[in-house]
Amino acid sequence: MSRKEIENKHHQTFEEIKYINSNGSEYWMARQLAKILDYAEFRNFLPVIEKAKKACQNSGQTVEYHFVEMHEMVLIGSGAERNMESYAFSRYACYLIVQNSDPSKPVIANGQTYFPIQTRRQELSNDEAFKNLKEEEKRLFLRNEMREHNKQLVVTAHQAGVETNLDFAIFQNHGYNGLYGGLDAKGIHQHKGLKKSQQILDNMGSTELAANLFRANQTEEKLRRENIQGKVKANRTHYDVCKKVRQTIKELGGTMPEDLPKPDEDLKKIVGEKAGWTS
Repeated sequence: MSRKEIENKHHQTFEEIKYINSNGSEYWMARQLAKILDYAEFRNFLPVIEKAKKACQNSGQTVEYHFVEMHEMVLIGSGAERNMESYAFSRYACYLIVQNSDPSKPVIANGQTYFPIQTRRQELSNDEAFKNLKEEEKRLFLRNEMREHNKQLVVTAHQAGVETNLDFAIFQNHGYNGLYGGLDAKGIHQHKGLKKSQQILDNMGSTELAANLFRANQTEEKLRRENIQGKVKANRTHYDVCKKVRQTIKELGGTMPEDLPKPDEDLKKIVGEKAGWTS
């Protein structure tokens, strides 16, 4: 069986054990996922769950939302079923679990591509509809995507050695330096003429948001794919990826991000403070 066939088989298996609740949300049962990920004993899977929960907490997410404690019917030796303690995992929880599992196992390596890629495909499954959205609606959609991809970037950067809030701020500034021709977050904030309370990403048009979404996605992929270790190397990787994105924009004749017009309205003003978005 070829590598591609193995990958497709694993991806299909992840789909087969997926459930949909009454609200239309996807979830995976812990004991089923443990078997698929080649953990012979569920107790050996528990430390991985704990690591993933910690990563979830570090990324600013509510652990209980993504790791829901519940019971699962499990076959026992006699052929009967027993109701045993388990979890229901969101797709994001599954993503964190495979990121904290042994990548030498092919099924786990494939899981590390399946969960983020399928999430991305879902989000962009209706490209034609996106094209027909108003600019304000495009901004809302892309800003939400940016928020989700930043969560993944935080987790992956943390695994690379970007550990503290200060570390991550420096890491982010390396990315902004590369994409914005030397401007850091403070410089972009001043360039846009924003108030102290306003956030950069809430004051970007759809074109600028798309460029930032692309750089976040590509940086996260490169950090993970090449197993970058050490915050100095992680910072350099973020800068290099973003500089390449800037170069591509230039080669295509596009407007540099810092020269794109600032929208008239802050997204926070549009959706209200209840959205709880952060940069």
